[in-house]
Amino acid sequence: MVAFYGLGDGGCLVSAPAELAGMFCRGGVVVQQQQRKRSLVAASAVAAADCVVRAAKRQRQRQQRQPPSLDALPDECLFEVLRRLPGGRERGASACVSRRWLALLCSIRASELNQATAAAAAAAPPSLPDLNEEFVMEEDDEEEKESSPVVDPCVERVLEGKEATDVRLAAMAVVAGSRRGLEKLAVRGSHPTRGVTDRGLLAVARGSPNLCSLALWDVPLVTDAGLAEIAAGCPSLERLDITRCPLITDKGLAAVAHGCPNLLSLTVESCSGVGNDGLRAIGRSCSKIQALNIKNCTRIGDQGISSLVCSATASLTKIRLQGLNITDASLAVIGYYGKAVTDLTLVRLPVVAERGFWVMANAAGLQNLRCMSVTSCPGVTNLALAAIAKFCPSLRQLSFRKCGHMTDAGLKAFTESARLLESLQLEECNGVTLVGILDFLVNCGPKFRSLSLVKCMGIKDICSTPAQLPLCKSLQFLTIKDCPDFTDASLAVVGMVCPYLEQVDLSGLREVTDRGLLPLINSSEGGLVKVDLSGCKNITDAAVSTLVKGHGKSLKQVSLEGCSKITDASLFAISENCTELAELDLSKCMVSDNGVATLASAKHLKLRVLSLSGCSKVTPKSVSFLGNMGQSLEGLNLQFCNMIGNHNIASLEKQLWWCDILA
Repeated sequence: MVAFYGLGDGGCLVSAPAELAGMFCRGGVVVQQQQRKRSLVAASAVAAADCVVRAAKRQRQRQQRQPPSLDALPDECLFEVLRRLPGGRERGASACVSRRWLALLCSIRASELNQATAAAAAAAPPSLPDLNEEFVMEEDDEEEKESSPVVDPCVERVLEGKEATDVRLAAMAVVAGSRRGLEKLAVRGSHPTRGVTDRGLLAVARGSPNLCSLALWDVPLVTDAGLAEIAAGCPSLERLDITRCPLITDKGLAAVAHGCPNLLSLTVESCSGVGNDGLRAIGRSCSKIQALNIKNCTRIGDQGISSLVCSATASLTKIRLQGLNITDASLAVIGYYGKAVTDLTLVRLPVVAERGFWVMANAAGLQNLRCMSVTSCPGVTNLALAAIAKFCPSLRQLSFRKCGHMTDAGLKAFTESARLLESLQLEECNGVTLVGILDFLVNCGPKFRSLSLVKCMGIKDICSTPAQLPLCKSLQFLTIKDCPDFTDASLAVVGMVCPYLEQVDLSGLREVTDRGLLPLINSSEGGLVKVDLSGCKNITDAAVSTLVKGHGKSLKQVSLEGCSKITDASLFAISENCTELAELDLSKCMVSDNGVATLASAKHLKLRVLSLSGCSKVTPKSVSFLGNMGQSLEGLNLQFCNMIGNHNIASLEKQLWWCDILA
């Protein structure tokens, strides 16, 4: 009999026999199938419920194991959190968490950071004094402040080569932001695959509003957009140097002109995208600019140079133009409007002719010009040189390189007018001869101090010496370098003409011997201070001994590099007669251990720099002598001394731990 259960309490109501089952349904089989289906559905429902419960439990356990993370916040919320960090150390530590945090920190402007810090300080409750701390008098605090050194607020950073990346630049900007930000930044080169781009400059612009100097050298990925960010975020920018940045155009310079009106110095080199419009914008907006340096920019011509010089006529003091396609018109504008110009450098201007230099001088605007340097300009002739001397009365320093059209006549005409000239440098000016130099020394003014002749093929022996030689008592610094035809006879004449020399550089004069050097040494009435005889292979110990005996109390620097006839005899004379000698170069000389021992034993000799590079006779025996040189020795060069081993160098480094040793 089938049992029936009540739905309320589950008790048994009645037990019916099997034969009565048909009274309650159409067939017993159907009832059994329905009961079997209900049981299967109930089992599956229970299993599904158990899975849901277990999944929820695992989720709760996982959440309990993992602490809550700020990375779950959106960028807007995380931005607000990061800009409220109290100090630079905290911001620097946060920048190391991830690139996302670093990017958000870089997007925070300095003004927003200051506002958030001030608001947090105002909202914070007043702090109570710590009673555990030792009481300090206010007077002690004042004394401590007075005694503490003043910290330089300027923050200067340089990125070079593979280190120049956006990530490193951004991190640098974030860390420096706690100390008023970067003030001077130089990026030299760039990483080949992750180089500095506009994003890096954006980080600098946001975090360094006090940036005053920016140099970008060989940064090919920076565009006008990055320069515009600098201009918008760094209004105090005073110096801008962009070199070999092909993606920067006139738009970038226009943005700088609009955003940085206090720009003082501009350098643009090898930037193919920069033209006349960029310089014109700088001239219109940056009226305080003082220095202009334009090199190898093919798109810059007369219009750009002229417009900038005309606009900055009252402030522009230094001009350097190199490798440009400008004409005589640009030099005429400089000569008329360059009333404040004191330094003028012109290099490789092939289109400028003699007329350009003549008009520049006759415009009579370069009254304050003090220093002028001209290299590889075919327009420099005798006529131009005379005009420059006549209409530039303040000229003090003059330098000509590779100007072949200048001769003795132009040099003589120049000296008749330039009475305030102090320094003259001629390099590869083959039209000038020794006769012209002597005439120049006769007519030069009383303030003339320095003469330099380098690689001048016209400087050679004269056929006949004048009966009465002139005297140039003002000349103190003489350089005659790498002039192959300059020999003993010419050197003796120069020595008699210039008796008050202090510094003499005769390096590279292979034909000069003791016969020419001894008259110069003996005729010198003043004390020689610096003598450079590098490469004079025919100079012997006799000339060096005469030099140190006559001028040992005044000599401070002597260079004998490559003088293969110099032996220990010269070192004996130096150790006995020199009392003020600080630098001695004996590279590639025939000195030995005995000479080194003599130098080390001289008590009155206090060398600061000694070079024995390439001295084949110096052996390990000299190591002990060099170790006793004293604490005055700051630099020691032992390169290419093959007889001295590495272990001897190591022991010497221990003895002379304060000395910079090259080996």
